[in-house]
Amino acid sequence: MTRSFTSLDDEEFNRLFRDFRYTAYRLETLQRYDVSYEQAEFSRFLAGEPRGEFPGIGAWCETVREAVAAGKRMHRVHVVVDPLSDYVRFECGWAYEHTVEAGEDVRLVPVAGRDWPEGLPHYDYWLFDSCDLVAMYYDEAGAFVSGKLITEPAKVVEANRWRDMAVHLSVPYRQYATGPQLAANP
Repeated sequence: MTRSFTSLDDEEFNRLFRDFRYTAYRLETLQRYDVSYEQAEFSRFLAGEPRGEFPGIGAWCETVREAVAAGKRMHRVHVVVDPLSDYVRFECGWAYEHTVEAGEDVRLVPVAGRDWPEGLPHYDYWLFDSCDLVAMYYDEAGAFVSGKLITEPAKVVEANRWRDMAVHLSVPYRQYATGPQLAANP
């Protein structure tokens, strides 16, 4: 069975973040996401302004805090390509700082150029409680196009395998953030 949605504000999609019982996992593979709630902060980042409040991500941080307070785990792995895009530098230096502070376990898999980890897809998804898979689709500029809730067992098992592989290959955000790849960035 497959259900689709075309908005990140879709009630069925957002219910997954409220109703999961144990874990919510995200694999990110893009080097640029065009997210409306980040645009003001991204512009400030590009202008060289210092990191400050991030109102656009407030609702997400509240979702994370509530889940973590309820004993749930929220985690993500982002495969990042060196040299880092402006957006990934922004996400690491600004967005992840806030989400990690809220309790999200953010991890990164750094890769050089075209050296994508063998066995990991170029495919974004959410996986809730290891059984509800939401494939996320974006256009070439990184704007969200659609999502599909997939319950086909073989695809869910594959997403679990990708999760385990990505977590194994990754480093925690705080460890990555102390490295030279972010040191010279605003």
